Parts: sequence; C-alpha cells; structure tokens
Amino acid sequence: MILQYDEALVRLEMRRESYDIALTALSGPQALAALLILDDLLPDRLTALARFWAAIKNRRAPADPRVTPQRQRRARLMLRVVDARVAGATYRQIAAQLFPNLKHDSETWVENPVRETTVRLARDGLAFVRGGYRRILRLPRRSR
Repeated sequence: MILQYDEALVRLEMRRESYDIALTALSGPQALAALLILDDLLPDRLTALARFWAAIKNRRAPADPRVTPQRQRRARLMLRVVDARVAGATYRQIAAQLFPNLKHDSETWVENPVRETTVRLARDGLAFVRGGYRRILRLPRRSR
C-alpha cells in the first residue's frame, strides 16, 4: 500500500512495515535498483534491503537479526524504568516491580546488585530516549 507519493519519494507500507524510497528520473513501470553506501553501516543496509525485497515479492521477511530477543527485553525494561523515574519512583520502588523475587531491603540496598542493574537500566534508558534507540537497529559488531 502506498502511503505517500510525490516526484521524489514513495512511502510504502507492506506487511506492517514502512519503507521510504527516494525516486530519481522514473518514467513508468521499470525495474528498481538500490544504491548502497559502502561504509560501516553496509551490513545494516543489506539487512534492510533483504527485508524490503522479501516484502515487495510478497514473501515472508526474514527475522531481523539486529533486534535480538535479549535487545527487545532490555529495551522494554529501559523504557519501563525511564517511565517510572519520570513518574517519581525511586530506584528501590522500580527494582521491586522489575525484580519482585529478589531482596530489596534498606540494610543491603546500597551494595545490592539489583540496585546497580536498576541504575544502569535508568542511565541506558535515558540515553535510549535521547536518540540512542538508533543503536538497536544496528547489527552487533565486535569492534564496538
């Protein structure tokens, strides 16, 4: 389904995924070509192109290797922590919600690993909200 169309851009939605396509000098139905920049993000672009190709061929898009189940869980937790902090919750209150089966007493809270995990989730979640979410769309690399 075409969501938006003008001389320079087509915005498509296929199988619940959106794609923006920049057009240059098209005159009628023709084969399309993809121009990819050969930089550090090429593996990510190839993944996106493969998913796009599957969508236009009405095939099942391959699983997106950039967003692993672990990354999805962590992103969800980070956003929950940020929302709770914005609502005024303390780290201990947040930890009690996220990790109900673990100990959160005041005597051991300062050196508790759950506290460290909660603080890290808050720190990383804030960075995520401030634009770091783009990193989740990159393939994991050993060089980082």
